[in-house]
Amino acid sequence: MQQIDTRPVPGRTAFLNLGFRPFFTVAAVFAMLSMLAWTGVIVFGWQTEFTALPLTTWHAHEMIYGYALAVIAGFLLTAVKNWTGIQTLHGTPLLLLLLLWLAGRLLLFAGAAVPMHIIALVDSLFLVWLIGALLVPVIKVRQWKQLGIISKLVLLLLSNGVFYAGALGVIEDGMRIGLYSGIYLVIALIFVMGRRVMPMFIANGVGYPVQLKNRPWLDIASLVLFLVFWIADIVRPDTLPVALLAMALMVLHAIRLAGWYTPGIWKKPLLWVLYVGYGWLVAGFALKAAVVFIGISPFLPLHAFTYGGIGMFTLGMMARVTLGHTGRNVFDPPPVLFWTFAVLLSGAVIRVLLPLIDPLHYPTWIGLSQGLWIVAFSLFLVVFLPMLIQPRVDGQPG
Repeated sequence: MQQIDTRPVPGRTAFLNLGFRPFFTVAAVFAMLSMLAWTGVIVFGWQTEFTALPLTTWHAHEMIYGYALAVIAGFLLTAVKNWTGIQTLHGTPLLLLLLLWLAGRLLLFAGAAVPMHIIALVDSLFLVWLIGALLVPVIKVRQWKQLGIISKLVLLLLSNGVFYAGALGVIEDGMRIGLYSGIYLVIALIFVMGRRVMPMFIANGVGYPVQLKNRPWLDIASLVLFLVFWIADIVRPDTLPVALLAMALMVLHAIRLAGWYTPGIWKKPLLWVLYVGYGWLVAGFALKAAVVFIGISPFLPLHAFTYGGIGMFTLGMMARVTLGHTGRNVFDPPPVLFWTFAVLLSGAVIRVLLPLIDPLHYPTWIGLSQGLWIVAFSLFLVVFLPMLIQPRVDGQPG
């Protein structure tokens, strides 16, 4: 592995030193502002068609290909530098990549003024550039094992292309296929990264010796079954085969979580947020089966996967990466972080579980959960924005 060049570059602002800084910033801001807009539509009845897409479709697309992809970009640009020892995008190239992501978000607000194929091209170019930026250092040091993660970005690029092909009328049902494929690919990335880092984080973070169980057979079985589940739910959504596959995946990932459990995680917000976020994905599989077997709304497993699973896991990873890569102690995070995660967890419970108990007040539960999402990401920004902008506290570059 090549040695990372740790020499500071004169005149460079900390904000563009490494990928996590700008992309975690825009991800958090976008999570807050886009949910404010969506709250206006759902709670206050805004009728304005302010995007080039139907509003429900815009919300779904932007939570995946806007928010989640910004978090993934920031994480991988930072992680690949650590894995390969080669500097990833920084300075002006990083700024241009960020602007390309932003352009994809803003062009959707132009409505009919910008043709959909232009929006699709700009949005796709962001992922093309990101994939290329990650491939270069990986290929230079021949870390072929990282190609599995990058291949998921290629699939996300294709899925987003299918979505826009659907929006243009080229592929029938393309928008649904692109949206659900995007969700499942983001979940697949969480499973891969969770398997890589969660046992290590837990073992290093609880403050006492612990033996955590990893089972190779489970890794293979869960990967194969999840691929089949994804295809089945695209081809014949919410049918008996999908429900049976969801039940099998629920069991497999519950076994994995049980092997990683130790009581000390509950004293460490940066541990339990990842554990609970992963747990929401397990709950999502259970609810996916319940759609078929007891007839619950398909939006409940969808939001268990997205609000609870993707939302909590990505917020936890943004907090941990920011603390670690700005020279701070991840074992002693700011006290407000507990409340940030607790607010988001409360919102997930209200969005997913309360409609099962009291469906008559469903609009109320949606509005409350949206408000708590906004509060959680606002708290994150208040605490972490100065860290993301300012230089590392230990004087190191990055």
